[in-house]
Amino acid sequence: MRVLITGVAGFIGSHLAERFLEEGFYVIGMDNFLTGSPDNIAHLFEKKNFRFIHYNVVNYIYVEGPVDLVVHLACPASPVDYMNHPIHTMKVDSLGTLNTLGFAKLKGSRYVFASSSEVYGSAQVHPQPEDYWGYVNPVGPRSVYDEAKRFSEALCMAYHREHGLDVRIARIFNTYGPRMRRNDGRVIPTFIEKALRGEPLPIYGDGSQTRSFCYIDDLVDGLFRLSVEEGLAGTVVNLGNPEEVSILELAQKVIELSESSSKIEFLPPRDDDPPRRCPDISRAKKLLGWFPQISFEEGLKITFRWFVGL
Repeated sequence: MRVLITGVAGFIGSHLAERFLEEGFYVIGMDNFLTGSPDNIAHLFEKKNFRFIHYNVVNYIYVEGPVDLVVHLACPASPVDYMNHPIHTMKVDSLGTLNTLGFAKLKGSRYVFASSSEVYGSAQVHPQPEDYWGYVNPVGPRSVYDEAKRFSEALCMAYHREHGLDVRIARIFNTYGPRMRRNDGRVIPTFIEKALRGEPLPIYGDGSQTRSFCYIDDLVDGLFRLSVEEGLAGTVVNLGNPEEVSILELAQKVIELSESSSKIEFLPPRDDDPPRRCPDISRAKKLLGWFPQISFEEGLKITFRWFVGL
């Protein structure tokens, strides 16, 4: 079985490539290193079943030979990244999605799209099930990511309905673990880095906003199951940990874990920052037999040790 993974040098992409290789797949990885790093995949080049293509998916895509599965992960995913690269973010989840869908149609491949919990926006329903349509500001600063993901989902379903393409959509909630970039702006690496330096941990608002953090190994397991399970064409599945944590609680845990002298600094709230975020994973349990195995406490300790060991 041959799989094409776009965004392979990213945090999630590099871990997913490892899983497919472990399962005996031939992996073709594609990345332009805008936010991914060659360091994340350097250890994969020695494997005979791995091939890397340095390429930007907003351009026409073609790979020689059969491809059984396409997993489209490429996209700047942290707020810092997609606000620094707003137009590219929209291109990679419009033109990039169109190109990878067209390639999958040409090859007769199954197609998995990495969407995001951001499609739910400032959700009015809690926890968020897949049949909730979301509450998104289409002209706000986060819209370059939110609306790009929503457009890609619509494009996937158009290919499914018009061409019969076997597409699956994963709505990924906050994921963390080794290989996160220190400076990517996400809350866990930001807090860990500042705690290690004894600097104040910034909280935007009062810290009551919640997130649900899924450890990378659990997320990869869900993506793999979604990719290989039969009979799921046209399915949308939440992948995340329903263990809800407030940002203030996270900051306190990081300070405690690092034995840091850092204080908490409260700053003005960010525009369109979702007040609560938590997945309903009933569908993933039913269709994939999937649910997270690693608690937030355990995963945070592993992640912290990785940051310290760099």
